[in-house]
Amino acid sequence: MLLAELQIWHTRPATPTRRLALGHLVLPTDPAPGLGGVLLAAVVAAYLPGVPTELVPDVERLIDQVAAGDRVLQPRLQHRYQVDRHGLATSVHQLRGDADHVEFDLHSLGKPITQVLGAVYALERLNADARTAIAPVLHRATKWRGPIGPSFVADITGVSRGDLVGITDPRVWALDVLGFAHDTRKVTKKDVMARYRSRLRDAHPDHGGDDEAAGVIIERLGEARRILLHP
Repeated sequence: MLLAELQIWHTRPATPTRRLALGHLVLPTDPAPGLGGVLLAAVVAAYLPGVPTELVPDVERLIDQVAAGDRVLQPRLQHRYQVDRHGLATSVHQLRGDADHVEFDLHSLGKPITQVLGAVYALERLNADARTAIAPVLHRATKWRGPIGPSFVADITGVSRGDLVGITDPRVWALDVLGFAHDTRKVTKKDVMARYRSRLRDAHPDHGGDDEAAGVIIERLGEARRILLHP
């Protein structure tokens, strides 16, 4: 079953011009980052290692600009982002799965930089709240070094289980983030707040938490608390 899809049109590798455009997109984002955000992050993580090192800081800046809705001057990172797709080749990246598992099908016919740029520019098609929520996930994806599979999904979403329910069901996601069993039927406000405070303390850099990850983790904890206390 198709869960998310990113279609990137781009200059063929042997062509001297450097252009890209977006095609068909299926990018669900609820609860954030959603299946769409996971797919965009997977494309960034998979192809950024092939991008010249000197361009990576500009990729990071571009993520923030697109997320903020800023006007992006073209060309950027040696490529021009456009609407016209005439004469361009197509790369298609998909997230597929069923009730038991999800898997990535990343299929590139272009250079790594075009795949990364396509994923970043896809943020532009999302609403402001989704862009704000997914931008930190893309930044986290730029640091990932490993296979694009269950461990990647767990790192990006904060959900330890790699099946479809763990990603798409807000309550299951919230239970997992706060450390409750997935089949927990009822939680009290006291239990939620106790787990929230404990995990918030562990995530804080003053208590040994990772500086780079702290912001994302704290945001997830707050959202999980909201979901369980205000269903």
